[in-house]
Amino acid sequence: MIQVDAVAKKMFSVASLLAALLAVSGCAAGVAKVDGKIGVVDAARVLSETNVGKKAKDSLTIFSKNRQALIEMDEKELRRMEEDFGRQASVLSPTAKREREEQFRRRVTEYQQKANDMNREVQEKQKDVLEGFREKVGLMVGNVSKRLGLQVVIDKGKGGPTLYSDEGLDITGQVIDEFNREYP
Repeated sequence: MIQVDAVAKKMFSVASLLAALLAVSGCAAGVAKVDGKIGVVDAARVLSETNVGKKAKDSLTIFSKNRQALIEMDEKELRRMEEDFGRQASVLSPTAKREREEQFRRRVTEYQQKANDMNREVQEKQKDVLEGFREKVGLMVGNVSKRLGLQVVIDKGKGGPTLYSDEGLDITGQVIDEFNREYP
């Protein structure tokens, strides 16, 4: 019984090794062997180191700060209303108190809606700007890849599919140079 198990293990090992060799050589299950070159690019670095990327980030920052300033003005108004109400609460009639409380609640609801709308605007603006930038990155990566004879370029940024890549495969610097030449 022991010999049968040992022979089965050896046959399984030989079969596994043969399958691995066939897969690597491109002969297994109709898989074509890729003799091309692979590159990696860090899109986040392209965003932060190209002229267009810097402009895009700056415009998003300005847009976001403008929206934030509007929200902060409303927050100050709400705090002022709350402080005024706190100071005057003891001298107000019950009816006037209820009216002021209701007015404050309406104003808080308006503020929350406005804050949500502004947040959505910022997210939409960010999405639009970054989608346009990604299209340009795709074109530049394509140009550099064709020039270098690459068949595949993989995103190596954080959260990207690349866990490891040899530094020699990184074409980010060339993409940045191409980008800055094309879009000064």
